[in-house]
Amino acid sequence: MNSNITFKKMERSQLVKEIFKKKSVLCVGLDTDMEKIPKQLLAGEDPAFAFNKAIIDATKEYTVAYKINTAFYEAQGIKGWISLQKTLEYIPKDIFTIADAKRGDIGNTADQYAKTFFHTYPFDSVTVAPYMGSDSVKPFLQHEGKWAIVLGLTSNAGSADFQLQQCGDELLYEKVLRTVAGWGSAENLMFVIGATRKEQLQHVRQMLPDHFFLIPGVGAQGGDVPTVCEHTLIKDGGILINVSRGVIYVSGGEDFAGKAHEAAKEYQKEMSVFL
Repeated sequence: MNSNITFKKMERSQLVKEIFKKKSVLCVGLDTDMEKIPKQLLAGEDPAFAFNKAIIDATKEYTVAYKINTAFYEAQGIKGWISLQKTLEYIPKDIFTIADAKRGDIGNTADQYAKTFFHTYPFDSVTVAPYMGSDSVKPFLQHEGKWAIVLGLTSNAGSADFQLQQCGDELLYEKVLRTVAGWGSAENLMFVIGATRKEQLQHVRQMLPDHFFLIPGVGAQGGDVPTVCEHTLIKDGGILINVSRGVIYVSGGEDFAGKAHEAAKEYQKEMSVFL
């Protein structure tokens, strides 16, 4: 497959401009599962891309970011990587792109992961796990106009195993946030902060007053837009609220794109009140 994809940079000012143009902080997660997409697409040459294309067409009016969860594409082998690349090419260039890959290795390996997701597949950002320390994050911060989105406080049940454990005079997730924030800046570092941790959203924003947050957990996982916006929104936006199932799988029938459009429009309407 010949690629027409080119290197792309996305500065903070560009993302902020898109947020206020659309009055939206909606990030649509393209967690494209072959077992969940409408059955009529499965007979096509590339069902995953056909689904993604329809979802993008239906939601781009209200969306400022798309998050591609690479696991759903890697599981399909070479075909999946082709679908991922075609999807990335199709996303409008003024919309922020996230490779949700949760990479977390060090040294030359981290360098290669950064090359993969910033150059070979030129996403604007990639999710990164910080467990191995600075040399697992800093290689992603060496690319101008690109972002590392570091796991901070997640919304899964297992987060209590480590993130909420005491570490000296603070919780481990607090130490991670404070430490990682010193490795980059609010121009190239975002943090994943789960929306279901309502009691901690305001606390995390006080800790990090300037950084963007990628906030999953709204919709199917129980988080809600008003709570997130009230506690984390800042003067230039500063958040991306990710919704996956609540947009892309509202319907499994032939009307799936229309239903996705309606869902994205409703989320944008909720968000616009705060922008």
